[in-house]
Amino acid sequence: MEKWFNVGKIVNTQGIKGEVRVISKTDFPEKRYKAGNVLYLFMPNSKTPIELTVKSHRTHKNFELLTFEGFHNINEVEKFKEGILKVPESQLDTLEKDEFYYHEIIGCLVATTEGVELGKVTEILSPGANDVWVVKGKGQKEILIPYIHDVVKKVDVKEKVILIEPMEGLLS
Repeated sequence: MEKWFNVGKIVNTQGIKGEVRVISKTDFPEKRYKAGNVLYLFMPNSKTPIELTVKSHRTHKNFELLTFEGFHNINEVEKFKEGILKVPESQLDTLEKDEFYYHEIIGCLVATTEGVELGKVTEILSPGANDVWVVKGKGQKEILIPYIHDVVKKVDVKEKVILIEPMEGLLS
């Protein structure tokens, strides 16, 4: 049974030439949305994915705008709204040391090097220079952990544990 990983969600159409608006959930938008890449569209109430080949990609505001080969106007892509774009596990590449897929980090327990448990990673933000991991503890507010070597000391995706050395002011 193939495992599937979310790339994004089609939330609307854009213009009349078959372009769709996607809220991206991928670690590598430049690779996933490259012309010629194959994505699989999973629609609500359907078990069989629709295979789509990316024809063009551009970014507009907070959306990725895509067109697909064989779909030339708004009427043909209107039915794709609310669909989830995915890739099979076989399309995932081997990453460099200290690189991780989002699905490997989300759900990991975060603790300090002194053994104080802070909570689990619930979300990953990509605001610019480095990713920021959102950690939610028991009844606490969210803690934002920058993924930089000064803070993140050890990541064990097999055991789902991350050890951090908090900078001054990070946990206050």
